[in-house]
Amino acid sequence: MSVAAGRRYGPAPLPAVRGPVSAALLTALSGTPGELPAGLGAEFGAVAAPLTDEDLQLTLFLCYELHYRGWSGVDEAWEWEPSLLALRARAEQPFEAALRQLAGPAPAVLPAALPAALADVVTADGGPPLAATLQRRADLDQFREFVTHRSIYHLREADPHSWALPRLGGPAKAALVEIQTDEYGNGRLDRMHAELFRTTMDRLGLDTGYAAHLDRVPAVTLATNNLMSLFGLHRRLRGALLGHLAAYEMTSSLPNRRYGNGLRRLGFDAVATRFYDEHVEADAVHEQIAAHDMCGGLVRAEPALASDVLFGAAAALAVDGLFAAHLLTAWSAGRSSLRPPHHALAAA
Repeated sequence: MSVAAGRRYGPAPLPAVRGPVSAALLTALSGTPGELPAGLGAEFGAVAAPLTDEDLQLTLFLCYELHYRGWSGVDEAWEWEPSLLALRARAEQPFEAALRQLAGPAPAVLPAALPAALADVVTADGGPPLAATLQRRADLDQFREFVTHRSIYHLREADPHSWALPRLGGPAKAALVEIQTDEYGNGRLDRMHAELFRTTMDRLGLDTGYAAHLDRVPAVTLATNNLMSLFGLHRRLRGALLGHLAAYEMTSSLPNRRYGNGLRRLGFDAVATRFYDEHVEADAVHEQIAAHDMCGGLVRAEPALASDVLFGAAAALAVDGLFAAHLLTAWSAGRSSLRPPHHALAAA
């Protein structure tokens, strides 16, 4: 379905609240930039499961999006409001701690051994079989749910990792530019991966507006996106950001082949599957560039960042594993993996 130009690329309208902190932040963002309530978000320090806490993850997403497309009707001066940055930090601290606990300790490796260590991280990943399920058994409604979840990232695909570009130099930067150039369609709008994904959404009958499905996706989906923003917006985590991208590139070809085959099984044509088919070929090439030239180049220049690279890769795979488990658990129980529509939540 078509969408108005203003909705196609953002900024998106503000979403619905998911708890007291996001409620206070949303109220503030609707007004003139100024001091947020003192200590707002301090309660996040006591959250038992930060990766799946709806209030925490939405709060982070609200803060981070100010650095991307912004929010419709929200004053852009909020982006650097000190009290908002303080709130973001209060949410980031338990989020990062949970990521490090989930990923586990990264081994110390020499620069020359980093590509092999990344391969070991990928090989050791035993995430739930989401791609196989989508290829062989998922029905159309389930595939549409999967695409709905992924739209939060894919409609701005590559943007979080581009935060690394001004923070790198030399071989690592050149390798990242090579990967990102492909992601952005070599300067052709119709070949940008975000646009290819929008076409897939359109063929599936989904609203293709930027962040149109934000209210429907749960905290674990927001966490897969907030993870990239956390790494991308902190220079100290530039190694983790490259490790995250490397993990994505090194684990992408086979799942995307399965996604494309799943859509073909459901009767969709090459236009609908082009996004996935494009990644099968492109990411097979990107895998080597990411591991050897990008991450390898980084740690040859900055050996101390090797453990950060491995942390970023492990965190990417672990959080995606939580996401996959959420979908498969919901489908096995015969229910939707999405949150109810906002009007249903309001009536509950």
